Amino acid sequence: MSPNAESTAFRSALEVVRAVEPRVADAIGAELADQRESLKLIASENYASPATLLAMGNWFSDKYAEGTVGRRFYAGCQNVDTVEALAAEHARELFGAAHAYVQPHSGIDANLVAFWAILADRVESPALKKAQVRQVNDLTEADWFALRRELGDQRMLGMSLDAGGHLTHGFRPNISGKMFDQRSYGTDPVTGLVDYDAVAEAAREFRPLILVAGYSAYPRKVNFRIMREIADSVGATFMVDMAHFAGLVAGKVFTGDFDPVPHAHIVTTTTHKSLRGPRGGMVLCGPELADQVDRGCPMVLGGPLPHVMAAKAVALAEARRPDFADYASRIVANAQALADGLLRRGAKLVTGGTDNHLVLIDVSGYGLTGRQAEQALLDSGIVTNRNAVPQDPNGAWYTSGVRVGTPALTTRGLGTAEMDATAELIHTVLSQTTPGANADGTPSKAKYVLDPALADKVSRQAGELLAGFPLYPAVDLG
Repeated sequence: MSPNAESTAFRSALEVVRAVEPRVADAIGAELADQRESLKLIASENYASPATLLAMGNWFSDKYAEGTVGRRFYAGCQNVDTVEALAAEHARELFGAAHAYVQPHSGIDANLVAFWAILADRVESPALKKAQVRQVNDLTEADWFALRRELGDQRMLGMSLDAGGHLTHGFRPNISGKMFDQRSYGTDPVTGLVDYDAVAEAAREFRPLILVAGYSAYPRKVNFRIMREIADSVGATFMVDMAHFAGLVAGKVFTGDFDPVPHAHIVTTTTHKSLRGPRGGMVLCGPELADQVDRGCPMVLGGPLPHVMAAKAVALAEARRPDFADYASRIVANAQALADGLLRRGAKLVTGGTDNHLVLIDVSGYGLTGRQAEQALLDSGIVTNRNAVPQDPNGAWYTSGVRVGTPALTTRGLGTAEMDATAELIHTVLSQTTPGANADGTPSKAKYVLDPALADKVSRQAGELLAGFPLYPAVDLG
């Protein structure tokens, strides 16, 4: 490929966009500039390859393709069949799964497909069948609760939000909380680690239909063999949401008891985050659930997005290359180096470190809320997100934690030395930030005080750190 091919492709695309709506073209260019200049530590973000990005901007966007490969409700889908089959093939080979469904538009869609597949497989109900076929999107909240009662008040057991779980694992603000009677398992109050005996006890008492494992802010491995044994002991379907750590599974960093695919009945994931693909979702399962999963459209999903499935096929093909395994191992090495650097400087970390791609800082040790810390870091060129910690006294909005992750910076090529330097920048900002006050003089959980000169200095230092690791170096927009 010509060294200028990527620049030519993106320049040409922006010229075409600019001719219609220059403000959109400007925003696209500005986004690239912002991402190049910021120290991105959002654990759920990454940088997709130019090939993956370009695979989304094409004529596949014009196609309706309800159904599955070879069984469409629209004619003329032979090329869509090709890219969907390729994406599914790469997914099966990459993860060692019997079946892959690559149509979900997002992680929540993937989870909804899994939930309904499990319900349809486990429960025979006229109301369920009616909802399953066409009307799932038309059900009111009252309908959901009536359906739950008819199905026997189906139960879900998943990790609590403050322990690192996710809204889509049965919490009331999410649709999953309307579908299921949910109960949470937490972590050990001293170590912050999953207590498998406590999970087993909760399962015996609650008798869930679905036991969910997976997380968005838990910095350790999960033993999926033990979790499957717990599920089997109460007759539950074991589901794993590996959206955050799918890249570590694909890269064979998580193997054996820590690889969910051999142990779970059904596995869901996003295709971005550590997998470094386009924004989207995916479901992996065995043959016993494959037929139900393949009904995701129209059961839950709208028309598939063929242009995104094409990009998934490209990204999954990239993940099958040997260099992806090296990338995945460097993600974890970088996260551990970042954690060690923070600990040496006196930061308090949930569980005292990490086994995966993320680190959860308890910023109460700096006298701050998560919201204060998040914004002070952003002012200083460091992009993170606030996050609850176990038994968080500040709740889910202000929080007491900040979550940081290494997939994106690892993609840029930063290594363990740069992670130590990043830890120094984070500690400098947090240690020099103080809580602010409301207009009436009362303490504020949102306002903070940080010397602008210090913020500017850290921003410059972050830029200098990134200068040696250019983002999309082959792309020059001119």
